[in-house]
Amino acid sequence: MTTEEAAPPGSAGTPPASPTAEEFGRVQQSDEFAELRRSHRSFAFPLTVAFIAWYLLYVLLSNYAGGFMGTKLFGNINVALVLGLAQFGTTFLIAWLYSRHAAAELDPKATAIKQRMEAGA
Repeated sequence: MTTEEAAPPGSAGTPPASPTAEEFGRVQQSDEFAELRRSHRSFAFPLTVAFIAWYLLYVLLSNYAGGFMGTKLFGNINVALVLGLAQFGTTFLIAWLYSRHAAAELDPKATAIKQRMEAGA
């Protein structure tokens, strides 16, 4: 047996196995894949809804609460500027939180599923 034959699928020099449509269907119906989807959705959907609500609140306050948004906090810094900059902060915070969640929860599960499919198990 040559070294190419002994190498595991996906290692250097050998292409990974191509799963069939039936194999993809079986994986999609598996409990493990359902848990991966549930883990993603339970994290992503609430944060998405919260961020959209926060963004719409900012837009509505800008349109209908001009007096409040124009309130000076210190110097030439007003509420609108602080809340606008907070939009950027929350965007980066959500991206960082999702990155941590994906690395800890999603990536290991997805990698395990992928490796099993490429190995033909």
